[in-house]
Amino acid sequence: MHHKLTGNLGEIWHCSLSQTYNILTRLERQGYIEGTIQVQEKRPDKRELRLTASGLERFETWLGELSACSVRAIRVEFTTRLYFLHARNPASAVQAINRQATALGKSLARLRTDLEATPSDQVFNRLGLSLRISQLETLVSWLELSKESL
Repeated sequence: MHHKLTGNLGEIWHCSLSQTYNILTRLERQGYIEGTIQVQEKRPDKRELRLTASGLERFETWLGELSACSVRAIRVEFTTRLYFLHARNPASAVQAINRQATALGKSLARLRTDLEATPSDQVFNRLGLSLRISQLETLVSWLELSKESL
């Protein structure tokens, strides 16, 4: 599982094998997955994991959520969500892109209003707002490219 995820998502989030085990341990403690030991004749026993009903419910809920309107949230969380959505149903991935683009558009409008309302002598506040606006504009463009790629 670790190799498959890092092979498909390695440029999105970096997760060592030990981090993967820690995540799986945490998910099992939370009741989202459960493991069983599979005895193998000439090999070491293998641990097989599966989603529980509550794990599947949480996963389904997560698939429908929007990510925060930040570069990191879109890069890590949204792109990971998009990976799973696309694997299940490419049309749902495109719908998620459209919903996320709408949310980014609302954040952009708010930031532009904030920038207009920020006095010109507050140079660093204006620079910070301008940077955030530029980042979100880039994310909106990236979402359009993503839709075309899918």
